[in-house]
Amino acid sequence: MTTHTAFFYGTLMAPPVLHRVIWGSSKPPTPAHSSLLKIQPAILHRHQRHKVKNADYPAILPANMTTAVRGTLVTGLTDGDIWRLDIFEGFEYKRRKVRVRVLEQQQNSQGEDEGEVGGMGHLSQPSEANVEGEEVEAETYIWVAGKHRLEPEEWDFQEFVRDKMARWVGREAAETDEGFQEVDDAVTALEKEGQDPTGGRGAYGSITRALVESGKAKEEVLNSAV
Repeated sequence: MTTHTAFFYGTLMAPPVLHRVIWGSSKPPTPAHSSLLKIQPAILHRHQRHKVKNADYPAILPANMTTAVRGTLVTGLTDGDIWRLDIFEGFEYKRRKVRVRVLEQQQNSQGEDEGEVGGMGHLSQPSEANVEGEEVEAETYIWVAGKHRLEPEEWDFQEFVRDKMARWVGREAAETDEGFQEVDDAVTALEKEGQDPTGGRGAYGSITRALVESGKAKEEVLNSAV
């Protein structure tokens, strides 16, 4: 089976969002699924991350020699996973090959890792606890929808996880936090008014619905993601 390696720098750095896209659930469907992917911090040089205007998600563009973007390197993605990711990213992005550096976590004097907490942490922020290691070829999604739709400021992953991720992971979260369901309802209402901040990528957005509908029509493709 063909496998793919991808570099994610935005909402897909959050495992619940990545899992929902490729598996249809914010949690791995079975314990075995957890071992299918390897996720580690990485950095992409000569690119810059921007906020997308009126949206929760960011974009990256090639830039000068001094700028870099921190994110996650994910290995073990299947053809079916990439097919879903292409639909999820939509017309605003193009998937292209890049060279990224793996970020290796240093250890303190007690032998404990000083890197990101809980698999997400400060993935989009500089950290002295990480040193650049092996260079790896990966695919990533480059913004192609025009600079006029971007803000000059850096996108904040911490802010997304804290304040906005709830509306991206679906009603499953309502089982542990009723506030998630309220947010989903609010996003549904916003979408009807043409104001969906997830750009159709939320639990009930147009892109998510397309994934579900296309998945039913192409079950043989999705089976490769299991």
